[in-house]
Amino acid sequence: MNEKKLHKGRGAISNPASRFDPYESEPVDDGWDEVESTRLSSSAPKTRFFPDQTRNIITTNKSPDIPFDRSINPYKGCEHGCVYCYARPTHAFLGLSPGLDFETQIFYKTEPAARLVEALERRGYKVRPIAMGTNTDPYQPGERQLGITREILKTLLKYRHPVTLVTKSTLILRDLDILSELATLGLIQVSVSVTTLDNALKTALEPRTAGPQARLRVLNSLYEAGIPVGAMIAPVIPCINDDELEDIAAAVSDAGASTVGYILLRLPHEVEGLFVEWLRQHYPMRADRVMSHIRAMRGGRAYRAEWGTRMRGQGTYADLLARRFALVTKKAGLATQALLPLRTDLFRPATNQLSLFGKP
Repeated sequence: MNEKKLHKGRGAISNPASRFDPYESEPVDDGWDEVESTRLSSSAPKTRFFPDQTRNIITTNKSPDIPFDRSINPYKGCEHGCVYCYARPTHAFLGLSPGLDFETQIFYKTEPAARLVEALERRGYKVRPIAMGTNTDPYQPGERQLGITREILKTLLKYRHPVTLVTKSTLILRDLDILSELATLGLIQVSVSVTTLDNALKTALEPRTAGPQARLRVLNSLYEAGIPVGAMIAPVIPCINDDELEDIAAAVSDAGASTVGYILLRLPHEVEGLFVEWLRQHYPMRADRVMSHIRAMRGGRAYRAEWGTRMRGQGTYADLLARRFALVTKKAGLATQALLPLRTDLFRPATNQLSLFGKP
């Protein structure tokens, strides 16, 4: 096995420069600075949080292969540390590394309720579901103290605005009070990502996420609370977790999921190098085989971003995976389509914005 040092509780093994950085540097311990020597040798890099004063809290897109046109990401960066995360390259726009920086330097939205009110009260605003959890997890560990996601959900409830959530965290159960009210009004759908049922694989692949059984309990708790809930098997990685499709589908069905979907591993920009490094560290005997399958489904490259195929890939292996998934979901009694459409007719802009915050 490669002798590179692993960082406790972190997915990335290294901290490579971003694609925008013309220079690549590497920290060196010369033995003169005791504090710096300790920091560089640490096997557990600390997480730091920074305010993100973005004015426009809602991000829009025109991608034809995703079922939403707007989203809110309460955080940039994600402490969950999933090594495969396709959002990692976004840290390059901040002048940071998509590697360990993405997991340890987290930016959070400031004044989320006020910024959201501004967006929803804009003249001509048209109501469609807002997606959360599409880039980074809205319930990553820092949410426990910061409460950004909860503030956003409270505001959406006051405005009777539809929202969808994707998470790997048990922290979502903290907000059952809000989610239950949204569900009663037909304004919420939740999807729980279940990548594997193997806790050892989960720990290596998604170090700071909830364990597989905990995620199934989250699914069941949401189902018991009357909240429409589905599951995502994402990403599917050839020769790593693709053999679990049947077991995961059966498990999420038993837990209360009505729908299930899957997404093939995506390796844009710097993620390819980080993932290959992870493979050679944790699965050295499978690394070449895994990448061979991935390239076969991506036209000979590690990743292709074309709409319509980026989520599923192409070629023989991709076709077999799609057919197998169809059989698996049918056997488990799961739908592969989205849950019932969320309501948009209940939206109610405030006549007095201050009243939303309990002020006279």
